[in-house]
Formats: sequence, structure tokens, C-alpha cells
Amino acid sequence: MKVVQFTIPVAGEHSVIVQEDIQPFFYEHLHRHSETQLTWIIKGEGTLIAGNYMQRFKPGEVYILGANQPHVFKSDPAYFDKRKKKEIHALTIFFNPKGFFKPILELPEMKGIQKFIEMTHHGLQAPAAQQETLAAMMRDIYQKNNAQRLAAFIETLQFISGLRKWKSLSTELTEHTISDSEGLRMNDIYHYTMSNYTDNITLKQIAEIAHLTPQAFCRYFKKHTLKTYVNFLNEVRVSEACKKLKLRDYESVSSVAYQTGFANAVTFNRVFKKITGKSPRQYSREYNQNIE
Repeated sequence: MKVVQFTIPVAGEHSVIVQEDIQPFFYEHLHRHSETQLTWIIKGEGTLIAGNYMQRFKPGEVYILGANQPHVFKSDPAYFDKRKKKEIHALTIFFNPKGFFKPILELPEMKGIQKFIEMTHHGLQAPAAQQETLAAMMRDIYQKNNAQRLAAFIETLQFISGLRKWKSLSTELTEHTISDSEGLRMNDIYHYTMSNYTDNITLKQIAEIAHLTPQAFCRYFKKHTLKTYVNFLNEVRVSEACKKLKLRDYESVSSVAYQTGFANAVTFNRVFKKITGKSPRQYSREYNQNIE
């Protein structure tokens, strides 16, 4: 695959940078930058990897990703099929707490906000009840310029720093844990897994992608993600299975198992329940009851 620079800076000579993305799919490579980012998913769905955490994302959700936190919003495979003419739409606000924005955070009135920003290092997901309010505030920031944009953003930070029930996305990894060269290697591992999870990926195959021996790969992956590769692969497969169960895109539970890379329905049921706390049938039934 094409190798990309892992550390991706956000250009601009402003303390607050707003970026609107309307594309066929989200940027597909694991990356990080010195800016903290606040992202509103307007359109599109897939899998978010943030540090050592992974979950599905969908329209309406709002995320904060910490400065230098490795992350990728990986669009579902359908978005890479030109025949389906799908697209994503997102609004992202970037600011560097150690750059132009630092003097503002050092003001006495910003102590509460500064404390909250320190908590965003591992990434956060906004409470569902506040997503629409946050989205409206982000849209307002996007429509303003210069000092008015800065003022609107500070008001938004004041609002979000007072919210409770933020969901933490990652744990224990620091911004110095993964170097740029290691980031490129992790990007290759994630990219290969997300593209081939339906296949029987052997430890030897994925170790070759990382240019390591199987034994060295196991140690490397556990060190940087705090989980085994098998656990990560199962999380990817269960995440895709959840999507099919939600959309009722299946003929039987067994068919979902085979379509998401599991060798048999028994293993699928066991792994699915271990990860979600529910059986596939129970998960599908409860989800669809809630939306009817």
C-alpha cells in the first residue's frame, strides 16, 4: 500500500481552524496531528479507531480527539464502491492547545476549560442528548470569521467543559508511545485488517505485513494497543456484524458469522456475546424494537 506521512499538520495561521469535508469517503489512513479536533459526523458511517479503542461511528455523533492521538475514521467498504455513489460529510474544528491557542488557555477565566482540554487527550464522545446542541454551535462557528469565530468557539468550549457523561475512547497510551515510523507500521496493520477481515487472516500473514516475526509481532501489537491481535480482529468482525444485524441485512445468524470472517456460528455467538454482552439474536431484537 502507499506509505503516507503519519504526522499530518493542519495548515493555517489561525488559532481556530474549521474544515468541512464532503468526499466519497473519510481520509483512510491512521494519522495524528498536534491539534485537538472536534468533529461532527453529518453524513457517513464506519469504524473509528482512536488510540487503542475502536467503535462504529454514525451520523449525528460528535467526537473530540486529543492532540497527537493516532486515529482514523474508516468508512465502510460501500463508500469505496463508485457505483454506489455514496459520500461523507463532516465538520471539524482544529485548535492547538500548545500553539496559537495557548495564551488564551492561560487566562484566569479559562481554568475550567483548560482542565477539560487536558482530559481530552485520550479522545471523547459527546453525550447523545447534547449532540444536536453541539452540532448547532459548531455550525455557528463555521459561519463566522476572525474574532467572532474565536468568541463563538470559546463559548462552545465553555459549554462542553460543563457537560457530564462524556465517553472516553482510549486509555493509557501517551502521545509519545507511537513514533512516526511505528505509526506507519500500525497504519499498515489496521488497513490490511479492515480490508481483509472476512478472510482467515493468520498470524504469519499479518506479521509479514508488519515486517516482523510472528512472535515479535504479538509483543509489538500488545505493547501498542494493550490487546492481542486476535481480540482486535474479533472486534472488527463483531463491529461489522452489528451493522448487518441493525440493518437486518442477513438471512440467518449463521450467514452473518460467515460474512464477517468467523469459521462457524458457535464461535461467532461466543465472541459476539463476550464483546457486546448480548447474543446476536438478542442484539438485533433489542435494537430493532427501539427504532420501531
